[in-house]
Amino acid sequence: MQAAGMLDAVPLPALAIRRDERIEAANADAAALLGPGLAGRHFITALRQPVLLDAVEACLRNGEPREAEYLTNDGEQDTTFRVSVRALPLESGRGALVCFEDVTHLEQAGQMRRDFVANVSHELRTPLTALIGFIETLRGPARDDAAGRERFLSIMALEAQRMNRLVGDLLSLSRVEAEERVRPTTRIKLAEVIRSTLHGLQPLAESAGIELRVVLPDMGVTIIGDDDQLRQVLTNLAENAIKYSGRGARVTVTLSGPEYQPGLRGPGVRISVADTGPGIEAFHIPRLTERFYRVDSHRSREKGGTGLGLAIVKHIVNRHRGRLRVASQPGQGTEFTVVLPADAG
Repeated sequence: MQAAGMLDAVPLPALAIRRDERIEAANADAAALLGPGLAGRHFITALRQPVLLDAVEACLRNGEPREAEYLTNDGEQDTTFRVSVRALPLESGRGALVCFEDVTHLEQAGQMRRDFVANVSHELRTPLTALIGFIETLRGPARDDAAGRERFLSIMALEAQRMNRLVGDLLSLSRVEAEERVRPTTRIKLAEVIRSTLHGLQPLAESAGIELRVVLPDMGVTIIGDDDQLRQVLTNLAENAIKYSGRGARVTVTLSGPEYQPGLRGPGVRISVADTGPGIEAFHIPRLTERFYRVDSHRSREKGGTGLGLAIVKHIVNRHRGRLRVASQPGQGTEFTVVLPADAG
């Protein structure tokens, strides 16, 4: 079989390189990756990256298999290819087969894990450092200072609560991710869930000086869902609105539907949590559901936020096959909208 015909059967970008270092053949995927007109060119003019060039030269020289990386950009993001170089018998003598496997998703997953560990470590280190410092102070200079001891113990309690919230949110995120592909099976009366959840948040709203409103339809609305998780969605969204809107603002939770929802391509219901607070700059909005992403890190920590609430919301909404929408403008408030499939029954 000729090299060109063989490469066409390879389901990856692939090149065949002769012993004289010219490209014998390339399949269509390789042409899309490296550009047209590859056949006959010296392989250095097509590949250009030193580590990969060394791997090809070594394989041509002694026939031993080699591995390398090839880094490029597809116009939207950096992409990483794992390149396998293997000896290939050709009519002109021993050559090299070069195959490119796209491993960008693996690199991104690895980076996400590294970022996650770094973020968790950072979030825990701050309260732990404070606790260690106060413990040392109480054992030493403040041993006999009753007023100082009470003040330090109060701060230590707050830092311990902060760590407890973070651990709780991490466990919650882990559970939600584990269940994300398991569809709920329970029929839920959504208005009752909203009413009872907001009733529990009323004291927080009053202490923050926030007017909390709820708008529910006259007719009953039911969906198939997980009661506890939907309460968590409502709690996270409403709590955020209450905490960050500022005294004198208004938070309105509205349930509407069922009606046709283009995003679902079928009937759905909408839960809107809108506030009259300061709003959010547009460049923040695409990243709001990232783990540990905060619009204002200092203020979020002051309010007891862990940076995981909206990530949890996103995964719960995904599990319910719904959509999460955010609309905001500085000075004009923010609206989070959760769109969920309606109960077909």
